[in-house]
Amino acid sequence: MPNPRLAARYAKALLDFSIEQGMLEEIFTDMKWLDGICKSNRDFTNLLRSPIIREQAKINVINAITTGRVNAISRTFLGLLITKNREANLDEITHAFAAQYREHKNIKIVKLTTAIPVGDGVKKAILNKLKESGDFQNIELEEKVNPGLIGGFVLETGDKMIDASVAYDLKAISTQFKNNDFIYRVR
Repeated sequence: MPNPRLAARYAKALLDFSIEQGMLEEIFTDMKWLDGICKSNRDFTNLLRSPIIREQAKINVINAITTGRVNAISRTFLGLLITKNREANLDEITHAFAAQYREHKNIKIVKLTTAIPVGDGVKKAILNKLKESGDFQNIELEEKVNPGLIGGFVLETGDKMIDASVAYDLKAISTQFKNNDFIYRVR
């Protein structure tokens, strides 16, 4: 069952401890990796959520998967989650940790949706324009391709959205024709 308060508390504790130990970047990398495992491997998440599987078996699986791939702090944290019966919330905790990490580092997420994949030159130009605006210094760009846009792009950040797509323009023109905005000008 989703529990955002619990996830935020565990993520905050891990964030504070990793800052204290000077291992923030390594722990963030580990949490991103674990989030990817949770998203890509349904069997892994089912294992963590199963009340039938014993604690020691879960610890053995976690150790087998993470040995040599994640930091000792991350492994200890995973062991703590299992000991406290919070392993079912691992995916939520990794999301909360990533959000708190971005807030700590003042990183803004910008989502760029285009009709076709864009090159590095276009990405750099967009990032430079955003940085010139002054609100964005640290940017994490998430790219998505949606052929339904026909052309142009959609840029989203927080609660702001710039829709410069051909699909949006066609929809606006269609709405104007449906409302008969042009009839009065013709007569």
